[in-house]
Amino acid sequence: MPQPYRKSKLVRRSRVFWGSFSLWRPRLVFWCGALAIGVISVGFARLADMAQKTFASITTSSEWSFLLPLIITPLGFVLSAYIAATMFPNSQGSGIPQAIAARHLHDETDRSRLLSMRIAFGKIVLTVLGLFSGASIGREGPTVQVGASIMLAVARFGGMAQARGLILAGSAAGIAAAFNTPLAGIVFAIEEMSRTYESRSNGLVLTAVILSGLAALGLSGSYNYFGSTSVAPMHLADWSLVLICGVGGGGLGAAFSGFALYVSQRVRRWAQPQPLKRMLLLAGVCGFAIAVIGIGSGGTTFGTGYDQARGAVEGQALPLFFFLEKLLASFLSMISGIPGGIFAPSLAVGAGFGSTVGTLVGSSIALAAILGMAGYFAGVVQAPMTAFVIILEMTGDHQAVIPIMAVSMIGYVTSRLLSREPLYHGLSRVFIAAAIRARRAAEHKASAEEAAG
Repeated sequence: MPQPYRKSKLVRRSRVFWGSFSLWRPRLVFWCGALAIGVISVGFARLADMAQKTFASITTSSEWSFLLPLIITPLGFVLSAYIAATMFPNSQGSGIPQAIAARHLHDETDRSRLLSMRIAFGKIVLTVLGLFSGASIGREGPTVQVGASIMLAVARFGGMAQARGLILAGSAAGIAAAFNTPLAGIVFAIEEMSRTYESRSNGLVLTAVILSGLAALGLSGSYNYFGSTSVAPMHLADWSLVLICGVGGGGLGAAFSGFALYVSQRVRRWAQPQPLKRMLLLAGVCGFAIAVIGIGSGGTTFGTGYDQARGAVEGQALPLFFFLEKLLASFLSMISGIPGGIFAPSLAVGAGFGSTVGTLVGSSIALAAILGMAGYFAGVVQAPMTAFVIILEMTGDHQAVIPIMAVSMIGYVTSRLLSREPLYHGLSRVFIAAAIRARRAAEHKASAEEAAG
């Protein structure tokens, strides 16, 4: 065979190989990103659990240690708010509004102000610090911002142009890995993050959820977030829970989200003359108030509320006013400006409300807690399908599918009647406006420097 022929054949094979590699490179990078979300979510969960247990052990170690939150909680809040404002801007709050806002922004620089690996690192560290301080926050919302940040970094490294779809995929993967609820991750992405079904992104979302879920399963094993239960309505009192938990939970959720949007707006205006100083003052006051509530409740309102919610799902009645105490602690944690989510605390509030209703009605505490979670959660986020699927996957209660669906829908309708604007989308507008103002300021500065030069 002539030498030139052999050489041209080798060149063609080389081109095929490298051409195929360039096609596969974005996919491999995307898969690695999805697996990373699962691994980081599990690590985040373990750090959060350690922080909660450490706070609980410190505040119960001696006779007078129950008063320590009066010092630890305000100082922790001030420190968290300071670090968030100075080192990790846009890491405050849940993280879901930032991910929603990033999907609406078209400029890459604008997106990077809300989603970046630096912010993801800060989000994890400061959420853990908040839980160590006794804040009534969760890690699930922050995991959404972390997952979206990882996927946006993947888009840059892998040369992928579908930034909006990748943010959606990262958010879904974060929810799926945080709760071990793959279906809820997909529904959350469609219903809450995008508010529409985007066929071009469905493959990305599904693949990301599968891979992050596999990584989480490999590290934590298969489990239901609240264990497994199989309660169902049996008597008239049980069926009355559907209406009470739907209307009552939806109304409470609407009050929380509506008041949170209103107060957040007022706080931003109040803080304008001296934003850092005033926000630190607010964080300290909120931290002290949360410490007082926690001491008054015997420590039950500190942290995510997971233990209390799981106990209610297993049939252990919670104190009658626990849901009000937890709701107030969660509200104060939210407006304080520290990083932390409301998913887990909202489930605890819902379980507490359901437990109280079940006790007063004389019905099953476990069933009432599950329905209370569905009604309140649907009222807060105004996403009934997400509420239904996430509650079903977390409890494994397939015997109460129809009641959970009905309560979720009733809670959503009640909330929409009382509060027209969904919480996360209302908060996302703040980040969109801030990103646009920052870009315009940077452009104005660049123009001024160019004119001066």
